[in-house]
Amino acid sequence: MSVGDGGAMPWYGCGMRLFLEMAAGHGLMAVALGAFGAHGLQKHAATWADAAKRLEWWQTASHYQLAHALALGLIGMWTRASTWESTPTALKISGWSFFIGALLFSGTLYLMTLSNQRWLGAITPLGGSLLLVGWAAMLWAAIQGA
Repeated sequence: MSVGDGGAMPWYGCGMRLFLEMAAGHGLMAVALGAFGAHGLQKHAATWADAAKRLEWWQTASHYQLAHALALGLIGMWTRASTWESTPTALKISGWSFFIGALLFSGTLYLMTLSNQRWLGAITPLGGSLLLVGWAAMLWAAIQGA
């Protein structure tokens, strides 16, 4: 399959528009879930013995998700005129690390808040590590003049 031939993965030949789409999705989720946490979740949390801690997890999740939505958007704009093949590997690594890292980091915090299943906290650092990889890869791309 050649790039842009409309095959099984039509987004594959669209340069890095995919990262802009990922950024918009993460941003939408972060704002919606942040608003839910600030308003709707407050009522449910009133019955939780550890409500303050769990609401803090929710706020952290929404802040990190929104920050990394913006980082993904930056990657998308940085590479928007590129094809997948011409995009520096460091920027591909950065974009995918931000996308997956934010899902794992924020997702586990959201789930921990709602379920109080604290074992999910063991997964959260994996997401955080991917976020760090994303920033390191972005730094490397900038140093390389990508």
